[in-house]
Amino acid sequence: MRKIKHFGGAVLLCLCAAPVFAAEQLVIAPELWDRPRAARTVLEQAEIREAIRLHIAQPGSRIVIHHGYGPNPLLQAEELRAWLMTLAVDAARISLLNDVKPNEALKIEVLK
Repeated sequence: MRKIKHFGGAVLLCLCAAPVFAAEQLVIAPELWDRPRAARTVLEQAEIREAIRLHIAQPGSRIVIHHGYGPNPLLQAEELRAWLMTLAVDAARISLLNDVKPNEALKIEVLK
């Protein structure tokens, strides 16, 4: 019986000690791509501002831009990456991942 209590305590200790990171994917409004873009236009997007804020608040964090398959989603993801670099995000901390379903908007995620 004593071993069971000890084992249960060890499991509880492991669960409590494990960091829990729930990364949130922020959806980039498709309307961003319908107009000319400048740094001001990009920063007006609440989701992009939030991603940059989260990235700055977490030293060592990474940004993942989730995009769909095909030339347009990839170009949009690469352009967003370029804008983030222009806005002082280190290029080495930005990754592109083509895991979004067709006709879905780009998503940006900050991993801690």
